[in-house]
Amino acid sequence: MAWHEWPLILFTVLSQTAVGAFFVLGCVTLSGKLSQDEDTRLHRNMFFIWVLMGLGLIASTMHLGSPLRAFNALNRVGSSWLSNEIFASSLFFAAGGFYWLLKVVNKGSDALKKGLLLISMVIGIGFMYAMIKVYLINTVPTWNSIYTPIMFLLTMAISGLAFAHTLLVATNHKHAELNNALPVFASIALAISLIATVSQLIGLSHISSAIIVASDIIPNMATLQVLRLGLLFVGFVLMFSPRLMSSQPKLPVILLSFVCILVSELINRGVFYGLHMSVGM
Repeated sequence: MAWHEWPLILFTVLSQTAVGAFFVLGCVTLSGKLSQDEDTRLHRNMFFIWVLMGLGLIASTMHLGSPLRAFNALNRVGSSWLSNEIFASSLFFAAGGFYWLLKVVNKGSDALKKGLLLISMVIGIGFMYAMIKVYLINTVPTWNSIYTPIMFLLTMAISGLAFAHTLLVATNHKHAELNNALPVFASIALAISLIATVSQLIGLSHISSAIIVASDIIPNMATLQVLRLGLLFVGFVLMFSPRLMSSQPKLPVILLSFVCILVSELINRGVFYGLHMSVGM
């Protein structure tokens, strides 16, 4: 585990969760299923998306050593994926936050807010793309593979859906189809995650440098994966329990589900950074 990389662990997981939740709730908003009162309550709850995103951005500046270095990095926007990532994250926070503010204070036309929502969703996707490109480094074979984009996007899907579900339940809406659909989508992402995890672990034994095989970099890999998958399982059982018992989701249960899933993703990201190795070293 690379806990010394905790600023990057927090930044990537929290921002992916925030973007995923914003995208899901944006789709719910655009569907027009919510009443005006439900929509108002939902957007008040979406404040916590920006809390999560803000914490991620603060963590990223700690990795850089100083917030001023983030501004210096912007000098290479267009030629550096790190600069593109910093720019896109700031743009998403600004555009999405402005959309949210307009909704909360009920200012601006519906067309303006809808357009800003769509633009923010597109920026969020661009932000995720830039983040993935940062880690596709030719000299780091354990990162430069299909599993990096898969795992990053799965965090966005699994943790984002769980967070969106939590905020929707807190809205106290009356749409059973939403309570049923989000856990199903999350379970599909979970199944893909399990397949990708097994495939990646098998593939690590075929990656090596002059001094070590990738599968030996993290001695307690099995323990960490069991802990991570155990938390995921508990999170999904809690998420599905209302559906299995044909009852309304309770906020404390769904919130605990999200916390379990979020912690599991943080562990997985710690494993990701712990797998860093260079070609020939």
